[in-house]
Amino acid sequence: MKFGIAIFPTDYAISMGELAPAAEQLGFESLWVAEHSHIPTSRTSPWAGGGELPKHYWHSMDPFVALTIAALASKTIRVATGICLLIQRDPIHTAKEVASVDVISNGRFIFGIGGGWNREEMADHGTEFSTRWKLLREKVEAIKVIWTQDEAEYHGDMVDFGPMWSWPKPLQKPHPPIILGGSGPKILERVVRYADGWMPNRGNVIERIPELQEMARAAGRGPIPVTCYPKAVAGEIERLAKAGVERCIYYVPPDGRDQALAKLEELGRMIEPYRD
Repeated sequence: MKFGIAIFPTDYAISMGELAPAAEQLGFESLWVAEHSHIPTSRTSPWAGGGELPKHYWHSMDPFVALTIAALASKTIRVATGICLLIQRDPIHTAKEVASVDVISNGRFIFGIGGGWNREEMADHGTEFSTRWKLLREKVEAIKVIWTQDEAEYHGDMVDFGPMWSWPKPLQKPHPPIILGGSGPKILERVVRYADGWMPNRGNVIERIPELQEMARAAGRGPIPVTCYPKAVAGEIERLAKAGVERCIYYVPPDGRDQALAKLEELGRMIEPYRD
């Protein structure tokens, strides 16, 4: 089993330059950061967590800046977006940002992406909620072309550009792993179509793994890795490992250095018997 740490990298959180090596020393395989460009004050979209939306949602740093700091401060831990709101981003710029961090980190980047939930936030970027999944797919396809072809071009319904040159290319070949987040009814189909892994954030994870792997086999693919965010309970690790989950990720608080390190040390003790 692999274990990751996640955080909203706020302006008042522990520095990524301290968190990354601390997590690495405790045996964590990866460090994941969340993304929100902003939160509209209208607050029309309900938060899945219920209640008031925590302020760290609108205090988060740019994920690629945060992960660059983490990469430079560490040696082995993988740095990852969990998740990057690609539906709100320019695919050409994002392709370059991912490739740049992958090169800087010596091939340690994981590209976690998702469709998002905040309608007002994505609307400010010109993204229509009802077509966001099609947009996400086309952006992923376009980014893969930029990463893997010397002269890249892509012509979709929502993303379209002619032949271009764009470097650097990612260090990982053919490209950094793309992990698709989400738990909706069509998410498995989307994972099999254009992602390298599935990262559900809620719902019946274990019950859907056999369906995911059967769909992968039918598509001529090998087993698709599954990453999830379980409760921080040792018994849950055993249950998920038996079900075929590859990686568990746990959040540390974004509210300061002492709180983050205390939680990190607690999680480090919990995962010690289960690490690969």
